[in-house]
Amino acid sequence: MSAQSKPLHLTVASSNPGKLREYRALAASAGASIELALLPNFGALPKFEEAANTFAENAMGKALHYSRFSEGPVMADDSGLVVPALGGAPGVRSARYAGPGASDADRIRKLLDAMRGKKGEERRARFVCVVALAERGEPRGVFSASAEGELLDTPRGESGFGYDPIFFFPDLGKTFAEITREEKNQHSHRGKAFRKALDFLVSA
Repeated sequence: MSAQSKPLHLTVASSNPGKLREYRALAASAGASIELALLPNFGALPKFEEAANTFAENAMGKALHYSRFSEGPVMADDSGLVVPALGGAPGVRSARYAGPGASDADRIRKLLDAMRGKKGEERRARFVCVVALAERGEPRGVFSASAEGELLDTPRGESGFGYDPIFFFPDLGKTFAEITREEKNQHSHRGKAFRKALDFLVSA
């Protein structure tokens, strides 16, 4: 990484303060000199519909769309759980898998129902994250990463969110809901994809 005379400012195309906290923690753990902020008035801007069939198209489409309303680089991401035995589902529909307004528990319940009777290799799964960067309506870069694991029959752990309680990560012998925030920052799909984007930004 090249030295920066002042921190780089990066806008996150989101209104979610939890996501901002997570990315700030990732940046801090990577030792990056970068200031992250949510896009101002996000809810009042024309909405981008994430209707594409791939994580990359959704992430870049969102970054390009919202970069038109901001100065400097804008970052957007799309992520989800991919289960090969289910034809890649839930995939890009991970957050909408159990329908609008469904809770994490509802989504986990539906996925476990779909996995009933599947054993061994059929329970393989991976989390995927794609981070896209755009500036003033022009693409800057796309960065992807994954975390490989397997699906348990029942949830374990109290941390994390989404499908974390049933995603067993063999490298640590725990689910993503049982590991520490530091461990998740190091090993998660989002952490790895974000670090790739940071390396690109600070060395450009």
